[in-house]
Amino acid sequence: MNSRFLLAVAPLLLAAVAFQAMRAHAGGEGDDALLKGLSTSRHSLVDGIRQAASAEGVAISAKFEDEGKGLSLSVYVAGKGLGVDADENRLEELAGSPAGAEWKPGTKVFEDVEHVARSAEQLTLMRLTPLSLADAVAKAEKAQKGTAFSVKPEIRGSKAVFHVRIAADGKAVDVLLDLMTGAPVVKAG
Repeated sequence: MNSRFLLAVAPLLLAAVAFQAMRAHAGGEGDDALLKGLSTSRHSLVDGIRQAASAEGVAISAKFEDEGKGLSLSVYVAGKGLGVDADENRLEELAGSPAGAEWKPGTKVFEDVEHVARSAEQLTLMRLTPLSLADAVAKAEKAQKGTAFSVKPEIRGSKAVFHVRIAADGKAVDVLLDLMTGAPVVKAG
């Protein structure tokens, strides 16, 4: 990665980190509808990750979400893989309803600052780890019984982690795993 690129992207990454921190402090707004909606899905988070990986790209984060239009499975993808820097990559989202027999996501290439910054950070973190998102989900579900509905690489304090959200007994439980080893770091519910 060249220094001009780092200087250009650094403010975007800082803005993305600040935005994520604000969202994390906002709590689980919308979790109730999302957790109830998970039962309508015919596909798991790992199904979406694997399907996205079967295309040319690499999954860099994934989540179920309900923004008032019904349940959606969303996977952020580095379209040109992990070996290509963010400024030369195609950062995109595959999203669609998981309620059908097949998950048929639409594709949206990111062009806005918020999504480019977030996915560039996630791409950078995924380039550091030997683990895939599917590996992280498996380790989190082993540490916390339930169904994973979100996985993303992020920085917590000064530590790189996978943040996995799991539906367990009708509640959302956050599991943090070390980005390099997959070992549980913190479990908070």
